[in-house]
Amino acid sequence: MSSPFATALAALTRQRGVRASLVVDENDGIVVDSNLQIGQDGDRVAALAASLYRKARLSARAARLGTATFMQLEAERGRICAAGHNDLVLVVVADPAANIGMIRVEMIKAAGALP
Repeated sequence: MSSPFATALAALTRQRGVRASLVVDENDGIVVDSNLQIGQDGDRVAALAASLYRKARLSARAARLGTATFMQLEAERGRICAAGHNDLVLVVVADPAANIGMIRVEMIKAAGALP
C-alpha cells in the first residue's frame, strides 16, 4: 500500500538539488514518511527540522507576526527547509545552489494538502 505522502515527497525530490524530503511529526520529530538519497540521515534531519520549525512557529506567534508558513536554515553545505500544517512538517534538504524559490512553492502547495 502506498503512503498518502508519496506523491508530495516524489514531487519535491524531483526538484533540482533536493537530497531528501520528509514528513515529520512536529511534536516529537519522528519521521512519518521520507524519500531520501543515499547518505542522508533522515532521523537527525527530522528531529532538527521539527524542533526549529516548532520554535519558529511559536516565536512568530509570540511576536504577533501571525502563522509561520515556511522556514529555511542556510548553511555552508546545504539548506533545510520546512513548511507545516497541523502537527506535520514537510522537510526538504537541498544543495546550497538549489532554487529555493521553486522548492518553496512546491513545499507550500504540498504542506497545504497535508492532513
